[in-house]
Amino acid sequence: MSFAKAYLGSRGVAGRALAVGACALLLAGCDTLSSFNPFDKSEVYKPEIVANAPAEEIYNDGLARVQKRDFEGAAKKFSSLDKQYPYSEWSRKGLIMEAYANYEGGLYEEAITASRRYLQQYPNTSDAAYAQYLMASSYYDQIPDITRDQEKSERAILTLQELVQRYPTSEYSADAKKKIQVASDQLAGKELEVGRFYLQKRNYSGAINRFRTVVSRYQTTRHVEEALERLTEAYMAMGIVGEAQTAAAVLGHNFPDSPWYKDAHALLTKGGVEPRENSESWISKAFRGVPQVGQRTG
Repeated sequence: MSFAKAYLGSRGVAGRALAVGACALLLAGCDTLSSFNPFDKSEVYKPEIVANAPAEEIYNDGLARVQKRDFEGAAKKFSSLDKQYPYSEWSRKGLIMEAYANYEGGLYEEAITASRRYLQQYPNTSDAAYAQYLMASSYYDQIPDITRDQEKSERAILTLQELVQRYPTSEYSADAKKKIQVASDQLAGKELEVGRFYLQKRNYSGAINRFRTVVSRYQTTRHVEEALERLTEAYMAMGIVGEAQTAAAVLGHNFPDSPWYKDAHALLTKGGVEPRENSESWISKAFRGVPQVGQRTG
């Protein structure tokens, strides 16, 4: 069962509402205060006593707004629980629901802030994994296309990895792993795009650095095949034939049916050499312990 359904369904507002504490003393309107003369003994100022709404009532109001998809209004209601009933169970429940409402409403930065506050204040509660998931998902949903800065992608991966490490048995772990794969693919795509640009400009060392990042850090993404072929191109252009042969050999070993391997093999053949792996190359070392093509995910 999803978190939203749990909170709006069986979990609802479980438990008894907290007893209403001391009432807040609020001055009447500004006009009333300005007209009151403290030196006139015939006038007696009577402060208006306004009681806080019961916590359960505020919480239910927030849930009703969620059902109506008034997420911004719901978030404000849940947030008010912390102000009116600080350090209470209602405050805790309100904070996680505030994060949820902000996330559903597309207010990602607000969702991240509320989720982070929850983790700081309630790191060992049953909803801590969900707070981490909301924070990670808020970064993930802001991932831009590969032509733009990928800071959100990097933050998404870090927070998703933290979720998997800290809460490996949570119901959100499997989805987090899938999202890590997608975000990693995005970062690899960005590196590959820049590498292609350098290769076109004949900045071979710059291109190699970008392709190396893909091969070293994003081996399980769909971009690694092209990165190995591009390394073959760049190394051949620089006359570093041994590394070009190794890149092609590793590509052929892991992706024998890849069209990128056919291109790499043709390029080496044109240069009078064949794919041959040097086990001491950084390329070979990067692929040691990596699952074979049949075992890859994504």
